Amino acid sequence: MQVTETQAEGLKRAFHVVVPASDLEARAEARLDEIKGQVKLNGFRPGKVPAAHLKRMYGKSVMSEVIELIINESNGKVVEENGFRLALQPKVKLTDEGEAEALLDGGKDLVYDLEIEILPTIELGNFKDIAVEKPVVEVTDAEVDETIQRLAESNRPYEDKDGAAADGDRVTIDFAGYIDGEKFEGGSAEDIDVVLGSNGFIPGFEEQLVGIAAGENRTLKVTFPEDYAATDLAGKEASFEVTCKSVAAPGEVTVDDEFAKGLGLEGLEQLKSMVRERTSGEHAAISRQKVKRVLLDALDEMHKFDVPEGLLEQEFNGVWEQVQRDMAGQGRTFADENTTEDEAKADYRKIAERRVRLGLVLAEIGEQNKIQVTDEEVTRALVERARQFPGQEQQVWDYYRRSPEAMASVRAPLFEEKVVDYLLELANVTEKPVSKDELYKEDEKAGEEA
Repeated sequence: MQVTETQAEGLKRAFHVVVPASDLEARAEARLDEIKGQVKLNGFRPGKVPAAHLKRMYGKSVMSEVIELIINESNGKVVEENGFRLALQPKVKLTDEGEAEALLDGGKDLVYDLEIEILPTIELGNFKDIAVEKPVVEVTDAEVDETIQRLAESNRPYEDKDGAAADGDRVTIDFAGYIDGEKFEGGSAEDIDVVLGSNGFIPGFEEQLVGIAAGENRTLKVTFPEDYAATDLAGKEASFEVTCKSVAAPGEVTVDDEFAKGLGLEGLEQLKSMVRERTSGEHAAISRQKVKRVLLDALDEMHKFDVPEGLLEQEFNGVWEQVQRDMAGQGRTFADENTTEDEAKADYRKIAERRVRLGLVLAEIGEQNKIQVTDEEVTRALVERARQFPGQEQQVWDYYRRSPEAMASVRAPLFEEKVVDYLLELANVTEKPVSKDELYKEDEKAGEEA
């Protein structure tokens, strides 16, 4: 085999490879000899098929198999001898594709061009230099009580009543929505419970139901908010034809041991303890996200290197496809975002580049420090995913077990979190007490992490 390097620019390498016809023929003859005793042809005893006849019958298929094997072996040898770490699978192109058929007939050298893209050499920084503030929120008694009160409100009993509905009553309605006299998608429903004054519907809807009685029909006039989630409805005027089916008055609900027992608990103290623990866990999860973002920002600033173009294109294409799906689903354009498609592409390419770079840095940290995800950890995560689909657990389990890509999607975030844990042990982490509002304040860089 003759290998000539033809390109060495940045992370791209290219080679011209020639494998002599004699090597191909020798491998093909050896393979034909292997299958000689396996094939069954009419008129010949097993193992007695003449070599010439066998070659006429199976020569091309065997040569195709040999060529594929030799290309894989040759590529592997090029990579190993040069100490390359591949970013993507190599690209192979026959130098003379027009003679592919002749190559299968034998007697011709295998000549092809090999293009590869390698991973960059990453010099890791000193992680002890990273300073991270961890926001910490104390769960107050007032927050626990407020959460329990909301729980009580959602479990408040209602009793049917005669007469008009007042603020705080629950009305059960059917409604159909119209814009410019035409029904709009998603604007109709039946047997919907509305608690008047709960602000669960668009502004003006509940207020116009005050005073309605069972059996009464009303037409409500409303305007969808400018920032309404369904952008095709945002800011538009609509009318709703409403039929009231029943009116119910709220009953008394007392937050005490009996209320907690009604939820299957031992008493009020256990309910408070559970709410405090759950709330604390929610705060901790948000705090973790913010700490991780600061850590990744520091890693991004600390490590500057060119990323493989192939990996960048893959990541950008995935990001851009999601952006287009989201915008199409929301009925929005780039003009609505005060930008152009080209400007948006440039911005999202930067995000994609950051993700690729951070992914490579995290992988390098994990490799150098022998951080691994065990099969047991993957199984536990897979069980949790399956539980999110009640009644379909086995189908979910089978899907992931059959798909290496799907299993990789389970393993990858586990690996990332373990690397983050490792880094946080080295970094200078200090706790900073903050308010709940400050903790939950949106971060402008949310979504850019690896």
